[in-house]
Amino acid sequence: MGKKTTFYNKHLEIGAKIVEFGGWDMPVQYSGIIDEHRAVRSSVGLFDVSHMGQIFVKGDQALEFLQSVVPQDLSKLPLNKAIYCQLPKQDGCLIDDLIIYKLADVEYLVIANAANIEKDYDWLLTNKKDYRVDVINKSDKYAMLALQGPNAYKIVEKLGLLQDTQPEFFTIKTCSLDGVDVFISRTGYTGEDGFEIIVDNTDALKIWDKLFEIGKEYNLKPIGLGARDTLRLEAALMLYGNDLNETTTPVEAGLKWSIPKDKVEDYNGKRVILDQIANGISKKLIGFEMVDRAIPRHEYEIYFDGHKTGIVSSGGYSPTLDKNIGMGYVDTKDNIALDSTIQIMVRNKLYNAKVIKRPFVQKRYKIS
Repeated sequence: MGKKTTFYNKHLEIGAKIVEFGGWDMPVQYSGIIDEHRAVRSSVGLFDVSHMGQIFVKGDQALEFLQSVVPQDLSKLPLNKAIYCQLPKQDGCLIDDLIIYKLADVEYLVIANAANIEKDYDWLLTNKKDYRVDVINKSDKYAMLALQGPNAYKIVEKLGLLQDTQPEFFTIKTCSLDGVDVFISRTGYTGEDGFEIIVDNTDALKIWDKLFEIGKEYNLKPIGLGARDTLRLEAALMLYGNDLNETTTPVEAGLKWSIPKDKVEDYNGKRVILDQIANGISKKLIGFEMVDRAIPRHEYEIYFDGHKTGIVSSGGYSPTLDKNIGMGYVDTKDNIALDSTIQIMVRNKLYNAKVIKRPFVQKRYKIS
């Protein structure tokens, strides 16, 4: 049995199918993956993401400390803004990928992936050294909900946060929703507009009930991990453990946009990462859609011109496109480009696929 979130009994009451994920017992689906997926794309859905970690970094050297462990340049991060970054080792490969929020000049909130909370926390403590900073893991104190979809902002407005006072894209604020103090950010993992709400466990059930009460007007549905995965795959968002891991660098994963070349401070893996940007890599991440009728899955082999070139990192059915799609790493020596034909090995048989541009479905973030 895994750990249980504050909402576990709620999931059981509304008929969720529960699976183990990252050490947690989590809902994989309620009404069905495709139905839940389409609810988020067309209106709004609510995800329990309380398995994610909340690690606070505080102190007069909080910035200097974080600058030493992530490639992004946090010195350029405005107050209350968020930034996507990675947590690399000395070899440039990744312990995790993160969202970091600047809560104050001397305080940051780090959001860690569920299975990596303790690993990330231990890594931060190991790298703390003599920095005047406190690293505090409050993951067991907070619950976290993701309200995602084009009608998400309407529900938040009816909770008391008017549209013109709602956080902008990749921004966080503290406020009261229906009398409950929360952190609310305009972030998510679906490619849709939406919010993530971090609330003390003691108030979490009240927020859950209120969201569904208000959300009836918009046919708000609970969404499980199954639809969370199909939604993020369509948006070509990375999943740690699939598309990112401790043998992959951010450059190989196509994340050069998140690696500033002009950052002065040293950080773990900087030499390797900048060398890859300057001199190239041996593998790269591509996106593809199946031409033949077959479903690509994690760790299926990829072939090109008669030989194995790589491996599928994520794959599955896209309800929006009604196609089977995937991402995977291939050997850069094969010069695989857009529109190239590749093959996926499925049950000892090769099926054709075409390399296409990512994301597979256009993201619809509300960016001011």
